[in-house]
Amino acid sequence: MRDTVTVALPVRDGARYLGETLASVRRQQIDRPVEILVADSGSRDGSVQIAHRNGAEVIRLPLGSFSHGGTRNLLMERSSGSHVAFLTQDAVPAGPHWLARMLEGFELAERVGLVFGPYRPRPQASATVRRELSEFFAALAPTGEPRIDRADPGGPAPNHPDIATFFTDANGCVAREAWERVPFRDVPYAEDQLLAVEMRRAGYAKVFQPDAAVLHSHDYPPLALFRRYFDEFRGLHEVYGWVEPARPRRTLGRVRREVRRDVAFVRAENGATARAAMLGSLRHHTIRAAGSLIGSRADRLPPALRRACSLERRGSFEPYPHPPSVGAELAAHA
Repeated sequence: MRDTVTVALPVRDGARYLGETLASVRRQQIDRPVEILVADSGSRDGSVQIAHRNGAEVIRLPLGSFSHGGTRNLLMERSSGSHVAFLTQDAVPAGPHWLARMLEGFELAERVGLVFGPYRPRPQASATVRRELSEFFAALAPTGEPRIDRADPGGPAPNHPDIATFFTDANGCVAREAWERVPFRDVPYAEDQLLAVEMRRAGYAKVFQPDAAVLHSHDYPPLALFRRYFDEFRGLHEVYGWVEPARPRRTLGRVRREVRRDVAFVRAENGATARAAMLGSLRHHTIRAAGSLIGSRADRLPPALRRACSLERRGSFEPYPHPPSVGAELAAHA
């Protein structure tokens, strides 16, 4: 019998999609035993019962004890798989070969530590969300073939996010051997981005597998959208030190370009005049610009204002100190 593979999910009040997600996991066609592990953070909507009905082992976390990196480390510790595929409660594997394609990524190069796949928008997603997801993940693999990224061991930590550093644990798999050397860090946000940075600095490869897709998209109302981008760009500042440039002409030019691309996308889809899409797109990209500019400067705000701006209601700012030699040390002991 081949090694077990674990599918692990952090969950809180995920009943809307959790049953669909776990049912898709159970339908995976793979010649390895599959363990399903859920860490529940005090759900009150029947999520625990849904998880049990779908054959998952449930770890019950005390309310308030969840952290993005720490909870995923706990899931790694409690799992038995040689590889652990992470999902979120609303990321539904798009087909029965999702897990097999994910695991194939580890065979594409030596010392692959991470494999991840794309998000596909849900059918009801807005044109802006559909276009952003399709274009972003298409850019990772323009030919449709898997992408392999590896950095020089011990090289400097990157100071900005880009395609080469991107990884998502909403649809990503971690090799246990690599995690034992480079675990998730117990950071409040962007734990997956930081894991990719440190894995690559330690000499591990990261693979994008375009055939391992999940259905996963969000259309937030305006205030929640601002707060979501505030959290995202605060996290990027904490992990990379990234600060979004505050140049009005640059910002307005970007909003204009993105709106034009959304309108062209809608017209290509259905030939419509796209007036409604244009208004929704303008709102989305304006809010995104505000969230990115303010979030990447969250260190300058008082805690109460950071909390008010945050979808997670977090008032802290916690920059991660990158040890300059971590990659060289880990690579030397590999």
